[in-house]
Amino acid sequence: MKFSQFFHTVPVFTHAEAVRVHTAGGASERTTNNLLAHHVRTGRLVRVRRGVYATVPHGVAPDRFTPDPYLVATKLAGDSTVAYHAALEFHGRAYSTWRRFHYLTARRARPLRYRDFELIPVLAPAAVRSLPDLGGGVVERPYAGGTVRVTTLERALVDVLDAPDHGGGWEEIWRSLELVEFFDLDAVIDYAHTLGSSITVARVGYFLEQHRDELMVEARHLDALRAHAPSQVRYFDSKRATGRLVAGWNLVVPDAVLNKAWEEPFDAD
Repeated sequence: MKFSQFFHTVPVFTHAEAVRVHTAGGASERTTNNLLAHHVRTGRLVRVRRGVYATVPHGVAPDRFTPDPYLVATKLAGDSTVAYHAALEFHGRAYSTWRRFHYLTARRARPLRYRDFELIPVLAPAAVRSLPDLGGGVVERPYAGGTVRVTTLERALVDVLDAPDHGGGWEEIWRSLELVEFFDLDAVIDYAHTLGSSITVARVGYFLEQHRDELMVEARHLDALRAHAPSQVRYFDSKRATGRLVAGWNLVVPDAVLNKAWEEPFDAD
C-alpha cells in the first residue's frame, strides 16, 4: 500500500503503523518521520498525541477537525479498549451522552483532552491485567472508516457495577443497563468471577435479580453468583449510603437503588 493510500483507508493511526506501511515499500523510518511532519504542516494530518495521528478530510480546516474519539481511544495504547460508560455509549445503550470516554489499558497513562472531548485511561484491575484481552469480553468493530476495540455489553455490565464512578453513578448505570434487551448471562457470570471481587459479584447478582423477568434470568444464574457473594454484610455503595439489607446477597442496598427513586414522579409542589 502506498503511503498516500494509507491516509485514505486509516482515519486514525499510530506512528508505528505508519512506519510499518511506509518502510514496507523500501523507505526509511527517517523518511517516514519527515513525511508525517510535512503532512501535519500542510494540514493533511493532525497530531492528536505524540505518536497518534488523524487524517483530515478534504475540505475541512485542520483547526476545526475533530477525529472520532472512539478511534482515537483505540490507538492510545497497544491494548487500549473502550470501556465502562463509553462502551455502553458505543453500543447505543447509554442513557446520557458524554464527552468523556474511558478506556482500559494495562499500563498507566495520562488523560488526553483534545478539542471538546476527554479520553481517560483506566488501569485494568489487577485480577485481569495480565490476561489476554484484559480478561476477555473484548471485540473489534468496524466504525467510521476504522476499527474500534471495545468491551462487550456483558463485560460493560460487570465493569460499571465494579467501578460505578466510571459509569456515572447508580442512576445512570441502571438507566443505561435497562436499555439493553438481552445479555449473554453465562458470559456475564464468567467475567464477574474472573474479576474476583465478591462485592461486584453480589452487585451483578442483585441487578440481575431485580430484572429477572426482563432479562430471562434463571435460578442457576443467580445461584452461580450467590456462591461467590460476600460471606459478611457489605455496603452496596462505597460511600456507605443508608439502606436495607438484602440478605441473599449480604448487601446493604441504598434506598435510592432499592426503590429506583429516580423513577418517582416529579412533584412540582
